[in-house]
Amino acid sequence: MGDSILDMYLYETNTLLEQLDGILLAAEEADTFSEDSVNEIFRIMHTIKGSSAMMEFSSLMTVAHRIEDLFFLVREKGMDIVPEQTRPDLFDMLFQAVDFFRGEIEKVENEEPLSQSIDHIVNKINSLIDKIQGNPGPSEEAPAPAEQAPAESASEAPAAAPAAVNEDYLYGIHAFFDEGSGMENLRAFMLITNVKDYCSDFVCSPDNVETDPSTADIIADQGFFVWFRTAEDRNAAIPGVKNAGSVREYQPVDAAKPAKEEPAAEAPKAEPAPAAPKADAPAKADAPAAKPAAGQQQHAKESLISVNLAKLDQLMAVVSEIVITESMVTSSPDLKGLRLDNFTKSARDLRKLTDDLQDVSMSLRMVPVSGTFQKMNRIVRDMSKKLGKKAKLTLIGEDTEVDKTIVDAISDPIMHIVRNSMDHGLEETEADRLSAGKDPVGEVILSARHTGSEVIIEIKDDGQGVDTQAVLNKAIRQGLATPDHDYSQKEILNFLMMPGFSTNTEVTEYSGRGVGMDVVKKNVADVGGTVSISSEWGKGMTTTLKIPLTMAIMDGMEVTVGDSMFTIPINSIQSSLKVGSQDVIHDPHQGEMVKIRDNFYPIVRAKDLFCMDKGRENIEDGILMWVEAGEHSYCLFVDELIGEHQIVVKPMPNYVNSFGVKNFGITGCSILGDGSISIILDVVNVYTAAHSAF
Repeated sequence: MGDSILDMYLYETNTLLEQLDGILLAAEEADTFSEDSVNEIFRIMHTIKGSSAMMEFSSLMTVAHRIEDLFFLVREKGMDIVPEQTRPDLFDMLFQAVDFFRGEIEKVENEEPLSQSIDHIVNKINSLIDKIQGNPGPSEEAPAPAEQAPAESASEAPAAAPAAVNEDYLYGIHAFFDEGSGMENLRAFMLITNVKDYCSDFVCSPDNVETDPSTADIIADQGFFVWFRTAEDRNAAIPGVKNAGSVREYQPVDAAKPAKEEPAAEAPKAEPAPAAPKADAPAKADAPAAKPAAGQQQHAKESLISVNLAKLDQLMAVVSEIVITESMVTSSPDLKGLRLDNFTKSARDLRKLTDDLQDVSMSLRMVPVSGTFQKMNRIVRDMSKKLGKKAKLTLIGEDTEVDKTIVDAISDPIMHIVRNSMDHGLEETEADRLSAGKDPVGEVILSARHTGSEVIIEIKDDGQGVDTQAVLNKAIRQGLATPDHDYSQKEILNFLMMPGFSTNTEVTEYSGRGVGMDVVKKNVADVGGTVSISSEWGKGMTTTLKIPLTMAIMDGMEVTVGDSMFTIPINSIQSSLKVGSQDVIHDPHQGEMVKIRDNFYPIVRAKDLFCMDKGRENIEDGILMWVEAGEHSYCLFVDELIGEHQIVVKPMPNYVNSFGVKNFGITGCSILGDGSISIILDVVNVYTAAHSAF
């Protein structure tokens, strides 16, 4: 139970922080917070504070509490109370707070101890509150009542029996909140929410704390009362009061019958009916008072649920087994030669339903890339300030949906490429850009689009681009290239993604362009994707990621070599063709090539690559599969073409992977309808393995 509560806390807090980041970026651009933004930030901080208090994460709770106090002032008095010269400090403090929250959440996820020293950020918040309160007007109003009243009223409370708000509710608890805590009405609302866990039948005084901020002064002055029907109910609810945040002291009180000495302002509160439902309301400071609106909000929430990714993985595994089993049943050798019309019709219906089930289960895992894309706004904003470069981020196609596991895997690569564009792509100064005839504000474009079974993500900047000659010279010095070889621009740019390549010191204007790009390439390759780079000197650079929509189920072409079956992903195949021995050209290294559409492509023989005993030797007897992935394009020679099938991708067992089969282009396997196993080929690694063998 504890784990599920923690998971929900982490999920909710991370979601709120992403939302907060977006609000802050938009507000900084406008140099002010709209009324809606102020309310939203107040609500977010209120929620983080309450949930962190429940989880006993005191550092998170304290920081959220102080920011909540700050935005309470802004909400009450408007943005006009924040001086123009203070606003940059306000934005910086909030961004710093978001980073603090993220860091603490990461510690929680990694089961590390939370920060004990939070003075640096709390002092910043307090300093801003002091500056805001230092303005004429709000300074004398906000803190004074909260600082003085409770101490006096606490001593006076036991002196006389208070009057109940309803003659049926005579057993009460009288609570006082911490001196100077502020927003006592919202603290009272949190107390109500706590008490409801122990007893749902009670009324409060004041009773409209959620919607009426003016009750804060009454509570600070006179305390807050919760009234119960019986002494047993009251005793049961005491832990709820005790555990509520910011409660300084509380005591049981027995009420006199409702009398005239009750303050006039509280007289209308004698209706118990509205109070109980309020205890059911969600713990949001700015929740609407009107009940129909609350009902609609509840309905909207119910249409969305959060599901653990492990359960979706389990669902996908079951669906995959259904796909395999359906194929095994309908392709059973026992059925050969039999005329079974009804069975065939039922099999067709089953196939359609299986496809529908598969599509639905896949769609459950699909999420838009917008979450990942939006995070890049923060990267661009922070680096603009750090580097002193003016830049903007343009997002295109952020509604494009990709498998959840793939979105998680590409988040870091995209972040790294965006950082590279900011640090090394864009010109150092506005003068450099103006002299090149460009807009002084640099632009990074992040786009995503679907192409059949792939999603293509492009990170493009309008900076200075890559000096290919400088990169080639560096590659030669590092022993990655030979001086006498004539390299194409694409081959030179590929040096940027080689593990040993670095451009740090000598070519300073491109320093770091390739540092870490090998990690980007590896991370993208791990999810079956490819990375390619294009650049034009003086115009900018574009990095393109091609990534499969999902890795669980795919369309593949079945081919045979000897007695073995192989699957080639459909999206890698350009065409299949038959050629004669006269069409094959031999290069000086004894390699074979074939001419297709005025271009020459190397031939890779699967039989030789995998050292197989059986398989066709003569080029006329087999078939060439023209395949392409990333910058590699070649022809794979196989025995026969069986046909296209939808296959379930199964990972190779660990003991097989330990032999390095992935380096030879074996990426996984699939179980076919007749129960046999087909090896799935990764056409990029097949080419790399064949190339190194030659």
